[in-house]
Amino acid sequence: MKQLMLGNKALARGLYEAGCSVVSSYPGTPSTEVTEEAAKYDEIYCEWAPNEKVAMEVAFGASLAGKRSFCGMKHVGLNVAADPLFTCSYTGVNGGMVICVADDPGMHSSQNEQDSRHHAIASKIPMLEPSDSREAYEFAKKAFELSEEFDTPVIIKMCTRVAHSQSIVEPGERVVPETIPYEKNIAKYVMMPGNAIRRHPVVEERTRKLIEYGNHCDFNRVEMADTKLGIITSSTCYQYAKEVFGEQASILKIGLVNPLPDQLILDFAAKVEKLAIIEELDPILENHCKELGLTVTGKDTLPMEGEFSQNLIAEKLGVEIPAHKELGETLPGRPPVMCAGCPHRGLFYTLSKNKCTVLGDIGCYTLGAVAPLSAMEMTLCMGASISSIHGFNKALGKESEGKTVAVIGDSTFMHSGMTGLANIAYNQSNSTVIILDNSITGMTGHQQNPTTGYNIKGDPAGKIDLESLCRSMGFNRVRVVDPYDLAACDTVIKEELAAEEPSVIISRRPCALLKYVKHNPPLKVEKENCVGCKSCMRLGCPAISIKDKKAVIDTTLCVGCGVCQQLCKFDALQA
Repeated sequence: MKQLMLGNKALARGLYEAGCSVVSSYPGTPSTEVTEEAAKYDEIYCEWAPNEKVAMEVAFGASLAGKRSFCGMKHVGLNVAADPLFTCSYTGVNGGMVICVADDPGMHSSQNEQDSRHHAIASKIPMLEPSDSREAYEFAKKAFELSEEFDTPVIIKMCTRVAHSQSIVEPGERVVPETIPYEKNIAKYVMMPGNAIRRHPVVEERTRKLIEYGNHCDFNRVEMADTKLGIITSSTCYQYAKEVFGEQASILKIGLVNPLPDQLILDFAAKVEKLAIIEELDPILENHCKELGLTVTGKDTLPMEGEFSQNLIAEKLGVEIPAHKELGETLPGRPPVMCAGCPHRGLFYTLSKNKCTVLGDIGCYTLGAVAPLSAMEMTLCMGASISSIHGFNKALGKESEGKTVAVIGDSTFMHSGMTGLANIAYNQSNSTVIILDNSITGMTGHQQNPTTGYNIKGDPAGKIDLESLCRSMGFNRVRVVDPYDLAACDTVIKEELAAEEPSVIISRRPCALLKYVKHNPPLKVEKENCVGCKSCMRLGCPAISIKDKKAVIDTTLCVGCGVCQQLCKFDALQA
């Protein structure tokens, strides 16, 4: 029966029907739901790995054992997994291995706008790019066949719009192929130089075969219409081009985006008068066409950055934009903000009050950089807060040691913070690291991690004790504080910054949105006591506002955390 499915759900369904046995991923928007949906099938072993590198190595191990495997991540996660990615291109696979990477044009939830096609090109691994949910479903199944036929991992490139939009899918039945027996093969799987140098020609020959395959495969298709204009495109841009041009242009839709076909493109170009390349981000299709000697319109007209839309393509390529209605007034902005009752708020308020230099990390706590707290001054990538504070303090010494901290979430710490912490312990910078332990991976939608004690299905699992871990890594000073207790936060931060040795502070309180967290009744404002000083507004809590020079509590948002009460000198905020 036909169903309306999110792109990520459809991809997971394709994994299931293809007989995938092992899934290991790290959550990252917009890829997260693929693994969450796959975990609903008991026939598939699914897990959240500590990071993307581990996830890819787990998937490779399952493939080596002869089972079909999968790992998923967002675009910046593929950077983390690049080490195994490039080498498993040389080793090839045993059972089929599929990698999903989800790009984020427009940076809806990411720190950069990189184009993952570069990873496919550099690693010489085939990449498929679906344009809707149906193709996500179909490509997932065919990717395993492609992987086993050409002895290579296969990357499926999603993007925010395909991952989080819905279209019709007609599911089928699960078919589990026979396990491919594992056979010891040192020359193929032990990538020391003497073996690797013999595997490189295998990769190049595979690429040549894949180019020829791309000239005739079902992933790439020609849709001939008016021949005055020919469009070469892929992914969501195909949908936009169809909507804008309809039958007024012929289209070559590319689904196998690496390696790109040559003869198919040349044959298509010979049938049209003018060629336009429509692709988001970098000019990969465009540069390939130019290398084939074709004259094309592309990034000379269309932007290198951001998401495209139907109207943008119409405007840039000289098509009249259809009549549409515009809202008569501008809607007020709704900037992202930490939730009411967020445990990070009290900690960031204390850091801001003490005028600390805060080197931050990736997570919902990055919102500590937003006014009025404005308490974070650097965010680079996962784990960089800890490595960076070591370099910062080594460079400036006592000038920075007593006023600089690194903040990192519990999941991010497990992802890539431990190696930075080992560097501090080993090379002895006088650095203070704060681990924000909210008992969950918050920003991507409440996924479990190695510190929570539960696995992806919510069943009991191994639990890493952060205090014991930090002490075992050589830290004598490990403190735990409740971020709802502002006085305690202030004391601990001042003491650890004053200490003449490295230290770790664990700011521990569960995320306010976790279902098991019980909240207090919302606070009330005693208007007679409120003098309108706005001290409570310094927290940036969305449950507090000012009206007629008095504080107002939104009782639908307030969780009664009591942090604002600690700032009010007039007892105007009461339980």
